[in-house]
Amino acid sequence: MIKRLVVIIISSVFYIGFSQSELPTDNVMRFDEYLGYVKKFHPVVKQAQLVIDESQAKLLKSRGAFDPKVEVDYSRKKFKGTEYYDKLNGMFKIPTWFGVELKAKFEENSGYYLNPESTVPEDGLFSAGFSVPVGQGLWINNRMAALKQAKLYREQAKADRDIYVNNILYEASLVYFKWLQAYNELILFQNFLANAELRYEGIVKGVEVGENAEIDATEAKIAVNNRKLGLEQSKVKLMKAALELSNFLWLENNIPVELQPDVIPDINAEASIDATFDINTLQTEEQELAAHPKMQSLDYKLQGLEVDTKLKANKLLPKISLEYNFLTETPDETNTLNTADYKSGLSVSLPLFLRKERGDLKLARIKQRDAEFEIDATRVTLRNKINAIKQELESYVTQTEITTEMVSDYQRMLQAEERKFQLGESSLFLVNSRESKLIDGQLKAIELQNKFFNTKAKLFNSLAVNPDL
Repeated sequence: MIKRLVVIIISSVFYIGFSQSELPTDNVMRFDEYLGYVKKFHPVVKQAQLVIDESQAKLLKSRGAFDPKVEVDYSRKKFKGTEYYDKLNGMFKIPTWFGVELKAKFEENSGYYLNPESTVPEDGLFSAGFSVPVGQGLWINNRMAALKQAKLYREQAKADRDIYVNNILYEASLVYFKWLQAYNELILFQNFLANAELRYEGIVKGVEVGENAEIDATEAKIAVNNRKLGLEQSKVKLMKAALELSNFLWLENNIPVELQPDVIPDINAEASIDATFDINTLQTEEQELAAHPKMQSLDYKLQGLEVDTKLKANKLLPKISLEYNFLTETPDETNTLNTADYKSGLSVSLPLFLRKERGDLKLARIKQRDAEFEIDATRVTLRNKINAIKQELESYVTQTEITTEMVSDYQRMLQAEERKFQLGESSLFLVNSRESKLIDGQLKAIELQNKFFNTKAKLFNSLAVNPDL
């Protein structure tokens, strides 16, 4: 892929110029390979991947709340030769999922003015036990809620990543279609300029031998200049479209590149476009909106708000914490751990009015309800948008058939008028008029093709498809 890309694009900035001859057809950039380059190398696509990396980092951070902890507290006081106290406390904690915290502790205290309750055996005192919330924090707490929300955010980030990538592929597709339209218009004016110049040369020769009036040569020259003007305008349009297309072309290591002047789009791109977008499947099958990345993202958002609501509701419960620790001087002897030597405690805390907690819960429920409304509205909007685009595609099929027939009729009218002119039964004015009608018809056909392709891209975008390219 890289070798082919280097052939097609270069990293230096240059002026894109076109000769009046028809562009070469050996360096064709197909639509599917173009989108493949965009998806693989475009910075916005890589930026979308950062959303996944961010969610992974947040998940890792939330899991850190369950990491075991080691705490050491040492303090000593000595004044005028007297050791007031020398205290060493070490603790090892293991948080668990349901709020229970396992603890192991060692205390070694001494000193003349040591608090009697801190007195321990000479070799220190060991304890092992646990603390458990029996009210607030038993079934859900801040650590549990943060971890659940981080997991949901990771899944939501994957759906958002698909949406971001689809959007950049959609924008890149529109630019390719614009480039293709400009190229088709350029070829159109090149062909008609060649016809006008050939006609002008024939009329000039007719003037020289007296078969045509000199005014016919003037009128033929006007037609040539008119075609030249159209060609120059199409060159500018193609140049701008090519430069705009270059915004989506990158190489590895974030190197921007631009199109070489001899690279052209695939004029028979419809089959490639349909295959890349899988347009037949998207247009005929009923899509399950629940699988839409936007709906999935909103659903994960709602689940995160539900977790927050449960946490806020849990805050209405009183804080009741039970703690129990076995005490022993010899932790290596398991039979010394018994219920005769222990340290236990009970703490209870409850605000009298719970105004803050009730307010937080009400706000959480409002956010949850708001998300539910957003999901309902988005579902209807997506369904209607998709149905409208499908109907628009069906209409463009009919419009394309009508336009093709009109261009064919314009072509026959021009050919007939040219034969009449050769037989002396018509005028150059009528021939030019017929040709102008044909040009307008073909320009409308090119414009219609562009709208048709854009609508296919809109269907691709409305379903947020992330194809493998």
